[in-house]
Amino acid sequence: MLKKVQPKVWWMAAAILVILVISWGLVRKSKSETEMEVVRGKAISKLDPVAIKNPDALTALKISKIEEIFRKKKRAGFNGNVLIVQKGQILYQNSFGFAHIKEKDTLTSASRFQLASLSKPFTAIAILKLIQEGRVALDDSVQRFFPEFPYHGVKVDMLLSHRSGLPNYIYSFDDSVRHGKKYPDNMDILDWYAKVVPTPTPYNRPGRSFNYCNTNYCVLAAIVEKVTGAPFGQYLNDQIFAPLGMLNTFLVTDTTSAATVNRTVGHQYGRRLEKDYYDDVVGDKGLYSTTGDIYRFYNGLTQGLLLDKKLLDEAFKPRSFERAGIRNYGYGFRMHTKEDNTPRFIYHGGWWKGYNTMLWVCPEDEAVIIVLGNSYNRSTYDLKELLAAIHGTDKIEDIEKDI
Repeated sequence: MLKKVQPKVWWMAAAILVILVISWGLVRKSKSETEMEVVRGKAISKLDPVAIKNPDALTALKISKIEEIFRKKKRAGFNGNVLIVQKGQILYQNSFGFAHIKEKDTLTSASRFQLASLSKPFTAIAILKLIQEGRVALDDSVQRFFPEFPYHGVKVDMLLSHRSGLPNYIYSFDDSVRHGKKYPDNMDILDWYAKVVPTPTPYNRPGRSFNYCNTNYCVLAAIVEKVTGAPFGQYLNDQIFAPLGMLNTFLVTDTTSAATVNRTVGHQYGRRLEKDYYDDVVGDKGLYSTTGDIYRFYNGLTQGLLLDKKLLDEAFKPRSFERAGIRNYGYGFRMHTKEDNTPRFIYHGGWWKGYNTMLWVCPEDEAVIIVLGNSYNRSTYDLKELLAAIHGTDKIEDIEKDI
């Protein structure tokens, strides 16, 4: 009986079976992906702080003190956004002033600020993710990625911890090069170092001492692009921003409407500062973000959503001991250390063309302070009174007034 079945019928039956199997697989995959998105969405939503509905007397007093501190900062000229969270609850959130002072457009929580050097922790995490994946190693030399780089003995871990001894490109880049030239990017800086004669003198021998230098993070961003084959901003978005739901964080070089909406401008002495010659060099600076996105970044990072704990601990490990004191630097993070050299406070600030920024964290008290300003004002960095209100005066006796 089976022999009488025409071959065409067999082929049709087989084709139908294949279609049914594929359709079932696609439905299952679609359902699985939907379920994963729901799970991911729930995980991301947990990264946001929640409002305090009925604060106890101690918390209410703390909030009152913080409010008074920022009233004084406003009188002192602070123009920017603030978010202060403790144990996942919002102690204080507010906006002061304008995104564009001349236009008098009021700042909101959605306003995006140039993070300046507060961009460095993001660059460090981008590199550490590549290290976690085995695509980069801490002891890789820069020549592995850029053979013509003229400074030998400089390794990835030295770039991360500012121990490379490299000269700062902002000061060593010849002024004569600027005339009639486009704004340089990271690769232009590396190409210039490789070709210029004489080679700019390094600050010190590689690994000998700590010297905070923007060139380190300019090179690290270039390494990310070389290894991944993707623009730095795209890698950050794919590997850090999107996984954490950071929808308001973009590089300065991204000129799409999605990237430029709600973007503020920097001011000094009440005047808007125009585009700087080095604005397109990124990694050491260049990110625009909000207080909410920065909180998501730190919260997601410490919850293990980006790096495993062992590698994250390396980022928070002090690596500068030339001078005795509480200040130190890890991989992309500054810190104030305890006597056992573990971090008491983890932080990073920034300044660039009118912008002042600060992320300050006390792991023990689960407190996070984020202050973003777009009109240069030293009060952004004056945190001593604020820390006393949050942690108590006994915990901050040795914290310098100006961080």
